[in-house]
Amino acid sequence: MLRQAVFLVGGLGTRLKERTWGTPKPLLDVGGRPFLEYLLDEAARQSFTDILLLAGHLGDQVRTLYDRRQWRGARIQVLCESEPLGTGGALRFALPHLQQQFLLANGDSFFDINLRALAASLPDGGTIMALRNVAGDRYGRVKLDGDQVLSFYAPSENMKGPINGGIYALSRTVVETIPDGKISLEGDIFPSLAARGGIRGRAFDGYFIDIGVPQDLERAQTELPRLVRRPAIFFDRDGVLNRDIGYVHRPEEFEWLEGAKSAIRLCNDAGYFAFVVTNQAGVARGYYDESDVEKLHAWIRAELARDGAYIDAFEYCPHHIDGARTEYRRACRRRKPEPGMILDLLANWPVDKDASLLIGNTESDLDAAAAAGISAHLYQHGDLAAFVAARLETRPR
Repeated sequence: MLRQAVFLVGGLGTRLKERTWGTPKPLLDVGGRPFLEYLLDEAARQSFTDILLLAGHLGDQVRTLYDRRQWRGARIQVLCESEPLGTGGALRFALPHLQQQFLLANGDSFFDINLRALAASLPDGGTIMALRNVAGDRYGRVKLDGDQVLSFYAPSENMKGPINGGIYALSRTVVETIPDGKISLEGDIFPSLAARGGIRGRAFDGYFIDIGVPQDLERAQTELPRLVRRPAIFFDRDGVLNRDIGYVHRPEEFEWLEGAKSAIRLCNDAGYFAFVVTNQAGVARGYYDESDVEKLHAWIRAELARDGAYIDAFEYCPHHIDGARTEYRRACRRRKPEPGMILDLLANWPVDKDASLLIGNTESDLDAAAAAGISAHLYQHGDLAAFVAARLETRPR
């Protein structure tokens, strides 16, 4: 499972002129917050727990704001180059801090894709590049043979084909071949790697914007805040995602139900948040600890990552009014049929509540959804992916 996401945030932003004289381009305000924070949100919610920011121009600002911070469960580290090294040189500079496989993304563009799906496609020792079809002649193009990237072309009115979307899954061995010094990843390393058959491409159709020119920076002010407000699917866990044998708390007890992983992947690919809301009274009854719940959820994340899927957030309630452990023996606003877990997610995430729904297998699940003001659907058996697909709405990307 890839855990590391690396962002290139060191560019000068020359096309934005005076806007970047005193502010790094990724820190420019977009919709009331630094643009970079939209990228951090995407990485953290998709289960990347180690975020590395490679800073250059005015890099101390990036370090001051983000170094050693926790971001939705992910730890951020900032590295600042002492002189301009280019995108390839910055990556080589970061080599001691890179994991064996990692996600790499430009810090000045937002591409709304399932990052886990891209990472799951990474060949051993290779590179996979996210591609996007866009109109116009601002961007260079990628020449393909199937999914094999053959070469790259400079911007031209007559050139057809997808563009490089600025997100990659890489192996550390690729970085080890980059020489020291100032060098361009896009202009030097990738063309050479493609000539040797070392890059595959995967096309995505998600929303794409690059804030490198004034008109697109202005467009992002309204488009990006609107885009990241997403509908959500709230899943009950035991009896919906896995067979309910009673107080499941270890991986060896967890049996995926038919279509459960695919159902989550459908939500991810459709641009929905995927949340889990689960009562865990076994903690209050003394059968297991909260740490066991969290370990199981970490295992579930790793299982899903292999299939290019992810859960944005797990919420659980360990309390029960008849609990054997006094510290957990109480009525709780988060225990279904109370709506607290759902309400907390609605408060802490940019959820389009009206387009969201819950899938549960008990009346208490449905009651919690009703109390939170979202629709609910009772799942009892069968292919969960088919059940979810019938209830997903097409979301503009």
